[in-house]
Amino acid sequence: MRGVRLPGDGTTETRVYDVPEPSDGEVLVKVRASGICGSDIGYIYRGYKGYVGVDGPAYRGVIAGHEPAGDIVSVGPGCRRFGVGDRVLLYHIVGCGRCPNCRSGYFINCSSAGRSSYGWQRDGGHAEYLLAAERTCIALPDELSYVDGALISCGFGTAHQGLLRIQVNGGDDLLVVGLGPVGLAAAMVARGLGARHVYGVEVSPLRQKWAMGLGFFDAVLAADDDVQSRLRDLTGGRGCSRVIECSGSTPGRSTAMAGAAEWGRVSLVGEGGRLETEVSDLLLHKQLTIFASWVTSLQDMERLAVDLVRWQLRPESIVSDRFGLDHADEAYLLAAGASAGKVVIIPTGGLND
Repeated sequence: MRGVRLPGDGTTETRVYDVPEPSDGEVLVKVRASGICGSDIGYIYRGYKGYVGVDGPAYRGVIAGHEPAGDIVSVGPGCRRFGVGDRVLLYHIVGCGRCPNCRSGYFINCSSAGRSSYGWQRDGGHAEYLLAAERTCIALPDELSYVDGALISCGFGTAHQGLLRIQVNGGDDLLVVGLGPVGLAAAMVARGLGARHVYGVEVSPLRQKWAMGLGFFDAVLAADDDVQSRLRDLTGGRGCSRVIECSGSTPGRSTAMAGAAEWGRVSLVGEGGRLETEVSDLLLHKQLTIFASWVTSLQDMERLAVDLVRWQLRPESIVSDRFGLDHADEAYLLAAGASAGKVVIIPTGGLND
């Protein structure tokens, strides 16, 4: 089978691998769709970077891609929940299953040294087949496509969790700062949760236009010096009761704090950068509550897959570009700078999967 790895120099490398065989508690997935995540761009594609507490680079030279969905084609001994033919998406971290975080579904926060992520420490989804731990599999509803499933497995799960933390509901105006794939996901999910109005802020004119065309935003504003005055005009001078910051940038976070209404709640989900803010007027006097949210839990990802069907929402609508494995280099180059929306790799089958 073919698989793509990231040398860390702004290119991709396609290699031929043996198709793996599942051992105890594992399944073999034929990958139908695999998203490119912004964290892969920031931490792997442009040069290997580590995490705090990680000895050396977090990426271990494996097949890339931690947003896969596909069909189970083989199961190992000990599998109890899923079988051959099941459509699945993957929670992209394999935890120990025993620590308190794993037992609550937050494999992302597993405290074990053996914690591993698809596409980082173990082979990921940019390949024709993927060896997966059964406990990370989530049923993909028949109403959703493989591309829908791939997007749920990271970006949509992250956005959903960030919105749950700030309890978005029908009485809220939501501000989304940063309209990359996670920001677009936040707008869509917020509509499902019943948000009254959704406003976006974005630097890129291309992404502004793409976002507004999706139909989830009441207005999309340029991230310029006038953004706060225009936001006040839209909200009757109040600002937004709920804010989710997806840009991962210092200016974006400042925009988020300034755009929040009194007694507002702000969710930080964008990776990287710094938080620099005036405290008294922007935070204390406005009585803001700030939440930091990293990915999601297995249970909430399962819940999201079901709720998207109930809301009749399709994540794949934010996808602007699809590529086969043979064009992974082009796909990553686009995702790293010039894409309007989400970029997805389709390893097997047609590009309409």
